[in-house]
Order: sequence, then C-alpha cells, then structure tokens
Amino acid sequence: MYRTHYISEAKKRLDSEATIAGWVHEVRDLGKLKFVQVRDRSGIIQVTAKKGAADDKVLSAMSLPKETVVSVTGKVVASKIAEAGCELIPSKFEILNEVTTKVPFEVTGKVPADLDVRLDFRYVDLRTANASAIFKIRGEIAGAFREAARSLGCVEIHPPTIVEAATEGGADVFKVQYFEKDAYLVQSPQLYKQLVVIGGIDRVFMTVPVFRAEKHNTLTHLNEALQMDIEMGFVTPKDAIDALEKVTLHILSHVKKECAEELKVLNRELKVQSKIPRHTYTELVEKLNAGKESFKWGDDFSRETEALLADELGYSTYFVTGWPAAIRAFYSQPSEEDPKICHAYDLNYESLEIASGAQRVHKPEMLIAQLKARNLNPQDFEFYINAFRVGAPPHAGWSIGLDRLTMKVCGLHNVREAVMFPRDRVRVKP
Repeated sequence: MYRTHYISEAKKRLDSEATIAGWVHEVRDLGKLKFVQVRDRSGIIQVTAKKGAADDKVLSAMSLPKETVVSVTGKVVASKIAEAGCELIPSKFEILNEVTTKVPFEVTGKVPADLDVRLDFRYVDLRTANASAIFKIRGEIAGAFREAARSLGCVEIHPPTIVEAATEGGADVFKVQYFEKDAYLVQSPQLYKQLVVIGGIDRVFMTVPVFRAEKHNTLTHLNEALQMDIEMGFVTPKDAIDALEKVTLHILSHVKKECAEELKVLNRELKVQSKIPRHTYTELVEKLNAGKESFKWGDDFSRETEALLADELGYSTYFVTGWPAAIRAFYSQPSEEDPKICHAYDLNYESLEIASGAQRVHKPEMLIAQLKARNLNPQDFEFYINAFRVGAPPHAGWSIGLDRLTMKVCGLHNVREAVMFPRDRVRVKP
C-alpha cells in the first residue's frame, strides 16, 4: 500500500503508525540526523531518522534529490522542533520514482519564477503552495456555484461547443472544418440554454468553455474561458439579478468558510457583504461626468473607467443595469419605456466585470428586427428563431466568468494564473 493517510490526516494520529506518499520537499543531513520533508496535496510533514537508531536501508533511501516521489511508513510523534508540531519516525522509506532531469524552478517558492516559465512547466508549478491554494479555491467556487444553482431549482445541462453559426455575430470566432462544411467553436452557450428553457426545463445551469478569437494581450482576457451559466423561465429582470446576487454571495461565503488556509497562503482577506449595490448605466455615466471623467453615453466602460467609478462610488463591487441596447447582444430585451435601453446587467467585482446577463427577447418578430439592426442575417439563425414560434416564455439569464472570479478572489494580477492550462493568443500548450 502506497498510502494509508494524507499528511493532514497523519498529523492527527500521534503515537500511531501511518503510511504517507508524496514528493520530497526539502532534505537536510546533519550527520547524526537526517531530515526529509515530504509533501502531498494536503500539507508537509518532517520525516526524521537518527543514525544508529534507524534502519540502514531507510537512511540510505533518505539521501535523495528534491521532488523524488516517495512512500514512507512510520510512527507519528509529537515534536517541539518540527513546524507542524509532529514528525514521522520512519520504519520504511520507499522511492517510487526518481528525478532524472533538472526541476525547472524551486518548488518551495524561495526563488521566484516567471509566470511563462511556470506555465510551460505547469505540472511542476501545481506543486507550489500558491498554485495548490488557487486551484483548491477555484474548485470550491465551481462547486459552490452548482450548489447555489440547484438551490434555485435549476437542472444541469451540457450544450455543444461546435456550432454552425457564430452565436453572437462578428468575426471573433474560431472556424473549424466540420466534415464537408464550416463550423465554429461556440462564443457563448446562450442560444442553447434558451432552447432548453423553451423546451420546458425552465430553470437550467451549466459550466461550459467558450471561445473568442480576439487578438488581445491583456491581463483579464483569454481565448478559451469557462463560464458558469444560469437561465430561468417566467422571471423578470429583477428576479434574475436577485438570483445572480444570491449565487455570488453564496460562492464568496462558501470560499471564506471552506478555504481559510488557502486564503491565508495567498495573503487574502476575503470580505463578503450582505447586499450588492445596484446602479443604472445612465446614473454611472452622470457620476463620471460630474467627477473627473468626460464620458459619452452609449460607450462601453473600460478598465480605467471602472477604476474611476470605484473612486466615485467608494466601493468596487456593484451591479450595472439598464445598458444602451446598441452595445448589448441582439437577444437582450429592449425597455418598454425607452427602446434605446435594454434589460441587460453586469456585475463588477473589485472593479472587474465578472458576470453579465439580460432579459431575453422571447418574440420572434422582435428577434428578427434585432438581428437586422445589427446587420446579421436572420436566415443564419432560423433554427433559433423557429423555436420562439412555438411558444417561448419570458426568460432571463446570466453567466459568471469562473477564471475572472477566481483571479479576483485569490488576489491575482493575471487571469492566466487562475487557469491551469490557459489558452491565450500565443499559448496552445501544454
């Protein structure tokens, strides 16, 4: 047996035997004493052997390079010297796999490594405390989203990622050869989750990849991203925003509770508010123009503008509602009072847009008009429009960007750090 307990479990078994397995983190030879720190995903424990007391095979095996894969059996005893407050006295020390090449950077974090080097060798970077903490948190965010979505009565679905028409129009799509015809990697699962709601499963959620062929070089964009989506039938715009607020606050509360150690590793103090303020787009434009910025109504907010808004508001987490219809997707429902405005909304978390959604157009005639207004050919969306001709309920939905939310929750500078194997303009491996 390679392992009976993870290290975090073994530490709780004082004066008991345990077998752990992992990687060699540090090695020290003080002559009469040998120390090897062994690391697994749950933590680090010191293995201590005294010359003259330990088996010669054990002592010999403990002279090995860092990152060697090992399995160690021994007794867990209290220690006033070891950082964990306990150590493992080995009776068996087995090398499972040797290191046969130079490890590209210091896993202990004592010597910083460039992000590109870390991404080139992500399978090594994941052994660092920071990377391990980031992806534990990311996993908990995704799990908390599913938990919250189910509490809203949503059913999980899995739409396709290869589509016949560009789902949002425009040129920023990846074309693929699909047998004898052209197809595209999906920009958004939007159309398909709407079709499911129209089909009668009127509350759904999904966690899906989306692809955008944008030639950007920013700290907040990727060409493959992961979205956490919800679509709900028979709801108003306020209902949908209320649901987004509930889900977001649940995710943040869950991470604060379940990832205290990981947040500590990342030196993050996660604050969870009870409510998220809401502002209309027009109201925020007026605030900008009354302050330091001259801003044209109808333009989208830039990163710099969002930073200015945080200064004006005194906080950086808020909803933006009532967007200009011309800069939102064709399926966003125009306002009954003012067609220049639509029932679309964004959620900015710590001055970064991490979620976006809208009340959907659910009448086919309006969909056709919206497509034509954006110079899109309704014939390319005939399958979609036809679904609305057989009885589509009022519905709304939104998506949270898992990559961006992880980035902000973990206090990272670059979204690529929040993705295990990111895909940007130049990176398609490993």
